[in-house]
Amino acid sequence: MSTVPMPPLLIELGTEELPVQALPGLAQALFDGVLSALERRGIAVERGDATPLYTPRRLAVRLPGVAAEQPQQASETFGPYVNIALDADGQPTKALQGFAAKAGVEWTALERASDAKGERFVHRSVRAGAKTAALLPEILHEAIAAMPIPRPMRWGDHDYAFARPVQWLVMLLGGDVVDGTVFGVRADRMSRGHRFLHDKQVWIATPDDYVDALRGAKVLVDPEERRARIVAQVEAAAGAAGGTARIEDDNLRQVVCLVEWPKAVSCTFEDEYLAVPQEALVATMEANQKFFPVLDGAGRLTARFIGIANVEPADDSLIRSGYERVIRPRFADARFFFVEDMKQGLASMNAGLASVTYQAKLGTVADKVARVAALAEAIAPQVGVDAALAKRAASLSKADLQSRLVNEFPELQGIAGRHYAMQDAALSDLTHADREAVANAIDEAWQPRFAADDIALSPLGKVLAIAERLDTLAGGFAAGLKPTGNKDPFALRRNALGLARTVIESGLDLDIRKLIDQAVTLLPDGVQPHADRNTETLRTDLYEFLVDRLRNYYADKGAPSQHLDAVASKLSSHADVSLYDLDRRIDAIGTFASLPEADALAAANKRILNLLKKAEGDLPASVDPTLLREPAERALAEAVEAVYAETGASLARGDYVDVLSHLARLRPQVDAFFDAVMVNVEDDALRRNRLALLRRLADRLGSVAAIEHLSG
Repeated sequence: MSTVPMPPLLIELGTEELPVQALPGLAQALFDGVLSALERRGIAVERGDATPLYTPRRLAVRLPGVAAEQPQQASETFGPYVNIALDADGQPTKALQGFAAKAGVEWTALERASDAKGERFVHRSVRAGAKTAALLPEILHEAIAAMPIPRPMRWGDHDYAFARPVQWLVMLLGGDVVDGTVFGVRADRMSRGHRFLHDKQVWIATPDDYVDALRGAKVLVDPEERRARIVAQVEAAAGAAGGTARIEDDNLRQVVCLVEWPKAVSCTFEDEYLAVPQEALVATMEANQKFFPVLDGAGRLTARFIGIANVEPADDSLIRSGYERVIRPRFADARFFFVEDMKQGLASMNAGLASVTYQAKLGTVADKVARVAALAEAIAPQVGVDAALAKRAASLSKADLQSRLVNEFPELQGIAGRHYAMQDAALSDLTHADREAVANAIDEAWQPRFAADDIALSPLGKVLAIAERLDTLAGGFAAGLKPTGNKDPFALRRNALGLARTVIESGLDLDIRKLIDQAVTLLPDGVQPHADRNTETLRTDLYEFLVDRLRNYYADKGAPSQHLDAVASKLSSHADVSLYDLDRRIDAIGTFASLPEADALAAANKRILNLLKKAEGDLPASVDPTLLREPAERALAEAVEAVYAETGASLARGDYVDVLSHLARLRPQVDAFFDAVMVNVEDDALRRNRLALLRRLADRLGSVAAIEHLSG
C-alpha cells in the first residue's frame, strides 16, 4: 500500500468577466488539461465527484486528493552490443567506456539485455520522483496552453494573451501555497469575493475550504449550485405571480454564466403587448435580455417575467424598473412590425418574393415557392391530404420572409406566417378548420428546425416539410451545390436528414426515387438534367446522400452502421425505394442480429455469394430433386422450400421480423450442408444443381437485407 500523502489541490485563475458562451468550455478544458498533465507525469489523483468550478470571474480546479510526489522514476538506456563493447580479451572498448561514463557508473556495473540483434549493455536506474508542488507550475502552463481560447486578449505591455486579463492566482496543495507564476501573477491563497457584495480578498486556508469560503463572500463558485438556486428562485417567483416559468436549457445555461450570486426579480409589462405573437416576445426576453417568461396554465404567455440580478439589494424596485424599462422598446418594435405586417397582408408579402433571388441558377424565392407548391400538390393524395389545400398552404409558406417581424426576428420564420394566416383576409374563404390547418402547416414546414426538434405534427405540415426539402435538395444537387467538407451553404445535409426523419417517423410509405424525379422535373431549364443518364445520376447521388445522412440517425438509436449497409445494399437495385420500408428492415435486422443463428447465417450467405460469383455459365432456373444425392442437401432443399412457403405472405406485407425469424431456423440444415456436401464436384450436373439450390437459399436469405454485411 502506498504511503505517499494525497493532499487536496486547488487552482483558481481569477480574471475579468469571461465570455458567457465560452465559459463552460474553458472551465472544462482547464479541468481536463490539469488532470491529463498530472496523469502524464504519473501523479496519482483521487478525483471523486469533482467537476469544473467557475463563475464569470474565475476558472477553478479542485481535486480531493493528489499525490504529493511522483512515484520512483525508472529509466533504461541501451548501450553498444557486446561484440562492439568488448575486445577479444573481454576488455571494454572506447564505445563501452564512453557509454559507462555518460551513465556515471563503472562499466562493470552495467547490465546486459538481449534483442533480435544480439546481446547488448544496458544501464538501468531508479530515482526518486519529483515533488508535485515543483511540477504544478508547468502543469498549469501546459493545461492553459491547450485551452481553446476564443479571441485571445492582450493587456498591459505583456506579450502573453488569454481569454480575459488575469487578475489573481490561487494555487494550494493541501494547506501550502505552491510557488508559481502565470501571466505575470504570482500564486498565493487570496481569492476574491463578489465584485459588488464583498469586494475584498478571501483567505483560502485549504482547498477543502474553498467553496464555503467563497459562499461566505457572496460567490457561488459551483455552477450546479448557482443553477439550482436560479431555478428554485425563478419557479418560486413565477408561482407567486400565478403562473409557471419557461426555463429553457440554453437560456438557463447563459444566466448561470452571467452571475455569481443570483437573485430573482419579478417584473411585469403592459397587457397590450400580448396581442403580438408570443414567440416574438419570448425571443426578446430570452435571446436579448436572458429573462424567464411566465406562462399561464394553458402555456400562454402572461404579462410577467423574471430577471436574475447579480446583486442582493434590500429593495429591488430599481432593478425591477430597469428590467421593465429595457424590455419595452423591443416589445414596442415587435408590436409595430406585427401591426404593419397585418396591414400589408400575405398576398402582398408573397408578391415581394418575386424580387428576392433564391439562387442564381434556381431563380427567385417565388420560383421556389411555385415548385414546392407543385410538389405538395403531388404528394398530398399519397398521404390522404387534400391536394388543393396543400398547394394553397405551400404557396403561402414563405410569404412571411417579406415581413418586418421576421426581418427583425429571423427565428420566427414560419411562426409569424402562422399568425398572419389565421387573421389574413386572403384565407377568409376557408372554413375555420382549413384555415387553422393551413396556418399550422406554414409553421410546421420549417420543422425540424434543428437536430433535436420534432418533425411536423399535422399531415398537411408533413406534406409541406417534405416538399420543401425535396426541392432544396434536388435544386442544390442540380446546381452543383453538393456539400464538400465543412461547406454546406444551403444546409443540404440538415435538409436531407429532416426529409428522411419526416418520412420515417411519420410512417409514410413514399417512393423516394419517384419523389426525387418529380422534384427534378420541376427545376428550371438551366439546371434540369435533360438526358436520362444525367437524371439517373442525380437521382442516385441524392438517394445515396440521403442514406448517408441516416448513419448518425441510426447510430443514435443503437443500430450499427453494418445494419444500414445491409439494407441499403439490398434496396440499391430496387426501382422504387421507401425510406419507411428501409426503416422497418433496419429494425428487423436489429432483431435478427441478436439471435444466436445470425452470425453463422451471415457468414454462410457470404460464402454462398462467393461460390455463385465464381460459377461459370447459366445456372438452372430451378432445383432438380432427382439430382439431390446427399441426405444433407435433400434436407436443405426441403427446408428452403418450406421457408419460402412460410415467409411469402410475411414478405409481401412487410413483416420482416417474421421473415427473418423463419430464416434463422435454417441454420442446422445450412451447417449440415456445408459440413457434408461438396459443392464444386466434377460432375457438372450435380455441381450446377447444388449451386441452383444455394442461389435459391441466398435469394431468400437476402430478401430483407444483404445479411452478409453482418459477417465480420
